Amino acid sequence: MIGRLVAGTLGAGAACVAYGVGIERTAFQVRRFSAAVLPPGATPVKLLHVSDIHLVPRQARKRDFLRGLAGLQPDVVVTTGDNIASPDAVEPLVDSLGRLVDVPGVFVFGSNDFELPKFSLPIRYLLGSSKPRKRTPEPLPTDALRAALEGIGWTYLEERRAELEVAGRTIRFRGTGDAHRDRDDYAAVAGPASDDVLEVGVTHAPYRRILDAMTADGVQLILAGHTHGGQVCIPGKGAIVTNCDLPRENAKGLFEHSAGGHTAQVHVSAGVGMSPFAPYRFACPPEVTLLTLTPRADAM
Repeated sequence: MIGRLVAGTLGAGAACVAYGVGIERTAFQVRRFSAAVLPPGATPVKLLHVSDIHLVPRQARKRDFLRGLAGLQPDVVVTTGDNIASPDAVEPLVDSLGRLVDVPGVFVFGSNDFELPKFSLPIRYLLGSSKPRKRTPEPLPTDALRAALEGIGWTYLEERRAELEVAGRTIRFRGTGDAHRDRDDYAAVAGPASDDVLEVGVTHAPYRRILDAMTADGVQLILAGHTHGGQVCIPGKGAIVTNCDLPRENAKGLFEHSAGGHTAQVHVSAGVGMSPFAPYRFACPPEVTLLTLTPRADAM
């Protein structure tokens, strides 16, 4: 009896792994949300949020999915980092963006835009953190990646502010470096947001210190990635971990966050990819999100 139970458990586990590797990791999807963050009376804006592509050149299905995103006709693109997972991926990444290169965009980087991922036991992630042990990382071509994305007209936002004209209106952005690697310096972009113009905060890892600071400044919309939505989830229950200090119920999707007397809409993307050393997902398909930004009924 015990032998059958063990065999059944092992068989079920093997089936889940096979499904996660063979099917779900390339079951790309587009999620859609609406966020009432624009000034009253404004025309809606379509924002495409892309994160955690972790591209290596051989990933043909992923590249085809990315090329098709221009068909969503977004007004602006925001990418929240971890774009590549190979030193040879910069040119394939830009090629895979297809006609999105003609759309205004902003970007920040995650740790895997700076250093090559290395093998780590999956159990370390499930225990709550992918922060590396002491080691010498192998650098990725970060400068070339930044130059390529700026070359198509997108704006680098780490510890920077920017204004973009999007669908006939001005949107203000502020961004930080990757809080998971302590690269963030929010003080460089801190300051009260305007009620008259949409202000969007962009960061890779949604640590609460970043969400609190941006929200307290009155930033109306905050975009992040990093969590992979949990990557391996329990059906009906959700993420096991978030790989940061964000609550598990906020591992992906759109939610409200309050701090300092203000409330912001936060969207965390479950991302398009994952480390090449952990090429599986379960109950958490890879995704991008099309956010339709709509006017607020009243001032926030």
